[in-house]
Amino acid sequence: MLPTRADALALVHEYTASDSLRKHMLAVEAAMRAYAGKNGEDVERWGLAGLVHDFDYERFPNDAHSATEEHPAEGVRILRAKGWPEDILDAILGHALYCNVPRESAMSRTLFAVDELTGLITATALVRPSRSVHEVEARSVRKKMKDKAFARGVSRDDVINGAEALGVDLDEHIAFVIAALQRSADALGLTGIPAST
Repeated sequence: MLPTRADALALVHEYTASDSLRKHMLAVEAAMRAYAGKNGEDVERWGLAGLVHDFDYERFPNDAHSATEEHPAEGVRILRAKGWPEDILDAILGHALYCNVPRESAMSRTLFAVDELTGLITATALVRPSRSVHEVEARSVRKKMKDKAFARGVSRDDVINGAEALGVDLDEHIAFVIAALQRSADALGLTGIPAST
């Protein structure tokens, strides 16, 4: 049986104190739900994969990039013990290159494709004077991608390779994910700040 979104959110809150990491998981959830809807897939299932993909990251950061210890392997062990479906667990393992888990399902390829990109879009929104995702366009994200000092933690290769694995044009992929984040802007804290009068 599929866990509920409330179950997933409770896990996120139990394991993650960082507001920015919680918002990252919400952003990935929004992108996953959007792609599931577009492709006729199970929106709830895909959304859950996005929502919990990094829930263990704060407690088990995995600086050594171990395939079997810490994030995401530890999180997957926790989820498996709670009876989470294997397809979601495979997608979570697959989003970390160092786990060497092939991304065979559409869900796992999509999770990989949107993970780093949501971070780049969020960072692009937060450097705008308005701090609003509603003012972010694909071309501004592409421009920021070229600046290696900007959002240094975001893997540009993962963004590019993720779109390629989905078989979608990079600009279209970026625009699609921006639109998904715009629909969740409130929850992500990206509606922007009111203009001063």
